Amino acid sequence: MNSASTPSMLRALPMEHRQRLMRVAREVSFPQGAQLFQEGGRADRFWIIRTGTVELDMHVPGRRAAVIESLGHNELIGWSWLFSPHVWHLSAVTTSPVRAYEFDASAVRAMCADDPAMGNSVSQWVGNVLAHRLHSARTRLLDLYAPYGAGSALG
Repeated sequence: MNSASTPSMLRALPMEHRQRLMRVAREVSFPQGAQLFQEGGRADRFWIIRTGTVELDMHVPGRRAAVIESLGHNELIGWSWLFSPHVWHLSAVTTSPVRAYEFDASAVRAMCADDPAMGNSVSQWVGNVLAHRLHSARTRLLDLYAPYGAGSALG
């Protein structure tokens, strides 16, 4: 988890948009081991973690799910709600008790459609989170495979 460089909603959204978004937030709690969503399911909400940790994982046929990332304080859980067909690309499970703000995806998408400036802010925020996570995943892949395969691919 590298929340220091992850774009948090607090830093990413203008105050007006953040306040509007928080008006539709609902405080929720989950025990350790709770499944927030499952890969392939309908992406109808998202969360911002207040306390605790959540692991994002991916189904691997014939093996245990592969943990992709661990998320914590102020981090966004879920981005699939923003993009059609609104289906989760990963699964999410709490690894400790979690308190979070939960947002109804349809309500937020409607707010964004009604206010293009807010829609742009939210899209930029989520896009920056995605870019950061993609960069982190690529770095982890290099850490895993570069020492073994870097030389053979070039020669």
